[in-house]
Amino acid sequence: VQLQASGGGLVQAGGSLRLSCAASGRTFISYGMGWFRQAPGKEREFVAAISRSGGYAYYADSVKGRFTISRDNAKNTVYLQMNSLKPEDTAVYYCAADLMAGWRTLSADNYGYWGQGTQVTVSS
Repeated sequence: VQLQASGGGLVQAGGSLRLSCAASGRTFISYGMGWFRQAPGKEREFVAAISRSGGYAYYADSVKGRFTISRDNAKNTVYLQMNSLKPEDTAVYYCAADLMAGWRTLSADNYGYWGQGTQVTVSS
């Protein structure tokens, strides 16, 4: 599967952005999906994951209550709605997929497919 992330940009603190990740192929529903982020000088960290059906989701504590992951299997797309953004949310955001991933798959090592990343910058 090939992944194409989009929707990043520059936003003021307290603002919102919605990231999208479009997947190629006709087996999108077979993949667990996740979002990760990497800030300069830091390791890539887990943000959110969603089950194949979209019925279950899991979030990092740092984004819980502010971010929402969802997916539209008819459109082969996963989304990350980000509200109440903070400067510490500034990072490159990556979507990831794997046939073996579930809604509790938190480690980047367990995802075999990655999008190219989209930059999110939150100004104070």
